[in-house]
Amino acid sequence: MNTAVPSKAATLHDVAREAGVSLITASRALTNPKLVSDTTILKVQAAAQAIGYIPNLLAGGLKSRRSLMVAALVPAISVAQFLPTVQSLTEALSDAGYQLILGQTGYDHAREEALINTMMSRRPDGIVLTGLVHSATARERLRRAGIPVVETWDLSDRPVDMLVGFSHVKVGSAIAGYFLGKGWRRLGIATGDDHRGALRREGFLAAVGKDVPTAVVPAPSSLEQGRRALAELLAKDSKLQAVYCSSDQLAQGVLAEALARGIRVPEELAVCGFGNADFAAHMQPSLTTVHVDGAAIGRLAAKLVIDRCNGTSIANPIVDVGFRIIERRSTSLSHA
Repeated sequence: MNTAVPSKAATLHDVAREAGVSLITASRALTNPKLVSDTTILKVQAAAQAIGYIPNLLAGGLKSRRSLMVAALVPAISVAQFLPTVQSLTEALSDAGYQLILGQTGYDHAREEALINTMMSRRPDGIVLTGLVHSATARERLRRAGIPVVETWDLSDRPVDMLVGFSHVKVGSAIAGYFLGKGWRRLGIATGDDHRGALRREGFLAAVGKDVPTAVVPAPSSLEQGRRALAELLAKDSKLQAVYCSSDQLAQGVLAEALARGIRVPEELAVCGFGNADFAAHMQPSLTTVHVDGAAIGRLAAKLVIDRCNGTSIANPIVDVGFRIIERRSTSLSHA
């Protein structure tokens, strides 16, 4: 039985030979093109493409101590509210010559710590995390690594290094104030069991001044869980006036269940979500929600990493991007 022998990977020496230039000229054309002519750059690039040469970034990194790689951890890539952050983070880093490697924690603190350890073993130039690092061991390891670390989508006066986010407690408090300002007193909460969802519930209850019926579902939440959550809330209080949902996906399910039960929104039940997903404005009725500029979070996180890598002093290591409530039809008859 014949076994195919894999061909040897093309090297920089092969590129130089193919292009008819010296080894140092080939290296400069690919890594520091300002030092060679445009004609030489095109010749070397064509040779590299013709023989399938892929630069060994690890070898270059050993000399420069730069991997040109930034690691990012998110709870779940299926959560719509995190996608603008990942996209803008990827684009901003790419513009500066860095590549993003993405890891998914699954809302599991133990898995988060394991992923941090794995990412650190790859020697990234920076790490961006969704939320705060919860493990004391992981926080200490990140501090000792001496690389830029940016925690996002949360707020703390004691980040590991740098932070771009907002206060979830204030979000919950603002939604409660919005409900109370409408005159609604019989309130309910449908929330995921994640840390940030818990903080928003904490702020909501503090503003209301009492406990309210709550349905807790596993994060990441879904339309199906939203339907079940409303059924649970109505079993606890059949005369609910308004429900706050910790995600737009949950709110979507709450609206679907209300429709199935013949409950008019917002005349008989008002619904507010969180995240301002792309579908929120196009639902029937359109969904009132909390908007956070996720794309700005990604851009700012990338800038902090890049500036730190370039040795630039960071004037504001903690950035609060804030939030705003977008009122739509699900809580107001006056909106389309």
